[in-house]
Amino acid sequence: MRKNLTKLEIIRKKPDIDKVFRRGQSVSCRGMKLITAPNGLEFSRIIVIPVKHYGNSVERNRIRRQVKEFWRCSKEYLMSGFDFVFLVYPGKVSDHDKQVKKLINLCVEAGVYLSIPEK
Repeated sequence: MRKNLTKLEIIRKKPDIDKVFRRGQSVSCRGMKLITAPNGLEFSRIIVIPVKHYGNSVERNRIRRQVKEFWRCSKEYLMSGFDFVFLVYPGKVSDHDKQVKKLINLCVEAGVYLSIPEK
């Protein structure tokens, strides 16, 4: 199974993003919000949006890479046919392991995480 993100798996168009914000259900925790909405496709799509005042470009791109790496590694455990919008708010930067746990908890709370992987 291919693990990297394809162009189809990334939400790029403004109308698609607006549709997720209008119809989606949101779940939040400290520093992050997840909005999910069914997309009617056979695969899921993702976009990571740091809020306007989230650090400099290095920090914004770092958080995008972290969330996309989580997505890449665990997309087999996520339900297909959904659009995922991750809104990231500024705050204390945590290490990657804490970030992954936070993302898993958000997905479980949203009801789109199929099973917790064994390590």
